Amino acid sequence: MRASQRQKYRWMGVSLGLSIALLIIKFTAYFLTDSAAILTDAVESIVNVLASGFAFYSIYLAALPADQNHPYGHGKIEFLSSGFEGAMILSAGLVVIWQAILSFFEPRILTNLNTGLILIGITAIANGVVGYGLIRTGRQTDSLALTADGQHLLTDVVSSIIVMVGVGLVALTGYGWIDSVLSLGLSVVIIYNGLQITRQSVARLMDETDVPTLHRVVSLLNVHRNRNWIDVHNLRVQKYGADLHVDCHLTLPYYWPLDQVHDEVHKFEDTLKDGFANEVEIFVHTDPCIKECCAYCRVADCPVRAFAFVRDVDWTAENLPLNQKHFVPLAASGETR
Repeated sequence: MRASQRQKYRWMGVSLGLSIALLIIKFTAYFLTDSAAILTDAVESIVNVLASGFAFYSIYLAALPADQNHPYGHGKIEFLSSGFEGAMILSAGLVVIWQAILSFFEPRILTNLNTGLILIGITAIANGVVGYGLIRTGRQTDSLALTADGQHLLTDVVSSIIVMVGVGLVALTGYGWIDSVLSLGLSVVIIYNGLQITRQSVARLMDETDVPTLHRVVSLLNVHRNRNWIDVHNLRVQKYGADLHVDCHLTLPYYWPLDQVHDEVHKFEDTLKDGFANEVEIFVHTDPCIKECCAYCRVADCPVRAFAFVRDVDWTAENLPLNQKHFVPLAASGETR
């Protein structure tokens, strides 16, 4: 098992264990205080347990190697896991709204507020520490499941702080309606967070362009640009969990023998693989050069050059994904066709 995978397991296991422990603490605080706001926080903890359990399983499944039924591996299960977490958060938000409305019509007398505040404060600190660790590890290992779970826990921290402030105000003022209003406000925060996580999950499942990863690929190609790589286009970058799939068209001299083309493609692939810690699968379609490529071709001692070199083509995240060779106006070189 890779070190990054062990990191994921360790942090996801911590998150699952913490979620179960905090669920018990929050419901204890609710039964002591009878606070709708604390109930809101406790209901969201049920979502934490379910989501963390699914995320833990998804990380295990994502680590399985590609097989005949899943030729691209199992990595996308992490995207489904974050979508499930987002959907569960949305459901919790709706339940919270319902509970808040009921509490308006059936006011409750809050009790044991000091004890309840202490318990909620403990859960906020624990969620903050683990949430930060999950997000940091999720970014290091490029795991959407870990990142989504960490974001959820940090949102839970914000919710707990708001609950503590609100319950404290009730204790100071004696106005019980503050508790219900607070629950409604928390539900908005919860639903917004759920929508954000769900939207990100759907985008990954539909292979929406991951802009930071695309820019990283383009940067690697520019830094290690080889004079034999005449042109790169139709570049596509897809993510399967933390693993990456890249395909593109690489233009090479048309007169090269097959074994030389094969070796050059391997150099191109190794450039990208060395730039990422996770698995990178690359499919390269080789194109033969045409005379219009001469204007930006740097191949040394080319025996069939039709036009003089004019300038390099800038490789950017905007032009490399286009499905066409790049062109430089030949008039700039004083040549005619």
